[in-house]
Amino acid sequence: MTEQQHPSRATEAFFGRRKGKPLRERQAEGMATLLPALKLDLQSEAPAELSELFPVSVKELRLEIGFGGGEHLVHRARENPQTGFIGIEPFVNSMAKLLSRVDELGLKNVRVYDDDATQALDWLPDASLDHIDLLYPDPWPKRKHWKRRFVSQVNLDRFHRVLKPGGMFCFASDIDTYVNWTLIHCRNHGGFEWLAEQSSDWLTPFAGWPGTRYENKARREGRSSAYLTFRKV
Repeated sequence: MTEQQHPSRATEAFFGRRKGKPLRERQAEGMATLLPALKLDLQSEAPAELSELFPVSVKELRLEIGFGGGEHLVHRARENPQTGFIGIEPFVNSMAKLLSRVDELGLKNVRVYDDDATQALDWLPDASLDHIDLLYPDPWPKRKHWKRRFVSQVNLDRFHRVLKPGGMFCFASDIDTYVNWTLIHCRNHGGFEWLAEQSSDWLTPFAGWPGTRYENKARREGRSSAYLTFRKV
C-alpha cells in the first residue's frame, strides 16, 4: 500500500467498531433520510461563517466529539436554541439514536458528521468555534494503546486552530490516567489555560450538566469523574 493508504496519527484518530445491534425500523429510516440532510458535506468548502450551516439564526458554534447516546448534545441544543451544534459520532447506533431525538424534538440547530472527527476538524475554518466538548472519550486503558487517545498534541493543534480567541475546550472522564494525560498534554501544548483554581472546580460538573449514561455507569462502578475546562490563549 502507498503512504496515502496508511493514515498517520496526525490524520486518523478513530479506532474501534462502528456498528452494534441492528437498527430499529424508525432508526434506519432516520439514517436514510435525516442523516444526508444534516451531515456536513466535507466535499464542499466550509462556509466562512459556520452559522450558514443552520436554517435558524445562531450566535455561537459548539462542537461535541463522540456524543455517544446524544443526551448531552440534545440537552444543550434544547437549552440553547441560538447556538449551533455540530455532533460527531462514527458509531452507527449512537448516530441513529441522536437523529431520532433531533427529529422528534424538531431541533433546527444541530448538524452531524458520522466519520473520523479529525476529518471534520481539518475542514472547519480557522477561529470558527466558540466551544469544543470531549466528554467521556474512549480511555484506551492499556498503556500500549494510550497513543490512540484522542487528546494528543496534533489534535490539540486542531482544537487551537478552530477555536476562536478565548474559546473553551471541556473534557470529562472517570479515568484518572486519562484526566492526568489531558492535563499534561494541554500544559505541554501551551495554547490552553486550565481554569481550575481549587479542587471543587474539576470535581463539580459543568454548569447545566445533564449527566450521561457513561457518567452513571462510572458512579455505579464506584468511579468519580473530573470535569476540566480550558480556555484558548
